[in-house]
Amino acid sequence: MPHGPDPAAPRPPREGGRRAHYSPHHAQQHQGAPRNSYAALDLGTNNCRLLIARPSDDGFVVVDAFSRIVRLGEGLAATGRLSEAAMDRAVSALSVCSDKLRRRRVSLVRSVATEACRRADNGREFVQRVYRETGIALEIISPEQEARLAVLGCHALLEPGEGNALVFDIGGGSTELILIDADHSPPRVIDWFSAPWGVVSLSETEPHVGSDREGLLGSYARMRARVAEGFAQFAARLTPGSQPGRLLGTSGTVTTLASVHLDLPSYDRRQIDGLIVPVTAMREISSRLAGMSVSERAELPCIGQERADLVVAGCAILDAILDIWPAERLGVADRGIREGILRSLMARDRAKVMM
Repeated sequence: MPHGPDPAAPRPPREGGRRAHYSPHHAQQHQGAPRNSYAALDLGTNNCRLLIARPSDDGFVVVDAFSRIVRLGEGLAATGRLSEAAMDRAVSALSVCSDKLRRRRVSLVRSVATEACRRADNGREFVQRVYRETGIALEIISPEQEARLAVLGCHALLEPGEGNALVFDIGGGSTELILIDADHSPPRVIDWFSAPWGVVSLSETEPHVGSDREGLLGSYARMRARVAEGFAQFAARLTPGSQPGRLLGTSGTVTTLASVHLDLPSYDRRQIDGLIVPVTAMREISSRLAGMSVSERAELPCIGQERADLVVAGCAILDAILDIWPAERLGVADRGIREGILRSLMARDRAKVMM
């Protein structure tokens, strides 16, 4: 059975595109019976992701994983419903997950669905269909639960420092902004906000169109303005202080832009998870991508056809976040809800054993 390093273990920050030098951390198990396997499944507006892991003395080791872009929320903004084609794509991906759960003999799993199922008129009907056809019992979680799980899954990558920090998760249908007091372990959530803009919903309601670079940048400015309006209520509550605030992002947008920043020939999680990128570099990449056509963006190896039409919406959301939370550097996390679920499941089981 394959093993790997704990994806939620803290790693030395990496700056300016330099790869960190660190020794892989191998899980050590106590002697005795094999430890149970746990699974976390996150069905979002754009992606279906599964992570299966076993506990280790200092976290967990991943034994299997799966990720597929399913675009469950495609067309949702216009119709208020999940389309048949989108549901078929999601069920197909979930069937793969179901097979993996059986083969790995997972003892405890939590499967969650987020904004697309929350918003769709037929979201609960879809959940019932998933259970009938795959045996997976999806739980439609609230935006607050989503925000807290994201923090639990990625906070280990927050840069050391003082003062509050902002963690954000740009999804397909919504964006979660979480203000935390990082002096606690785990961090204490001070305030949070779920904005109704994600890469899919924003792309559909405020399309990025234009016949030339000037037109494309004008369209991008309108996208940013629309997001800023949605963030205004939360922005008024933020007080980052006199020093630039710490900032950590977990989403396909930040990992994609970080890959472009490093000019990677293909996505490499080992180089991205825990990377620290200057905010000025991320803004420059966002502006460059916003001035490109879809076909031009698709030629970039870390974007490709699957993300070419959605990445600009993510850039607009990221720019709006940088406007309301001034920071010099952005921490990049290729982890989030699934890792948060795994940690909570394992902690719950440990607590039962100690009772």
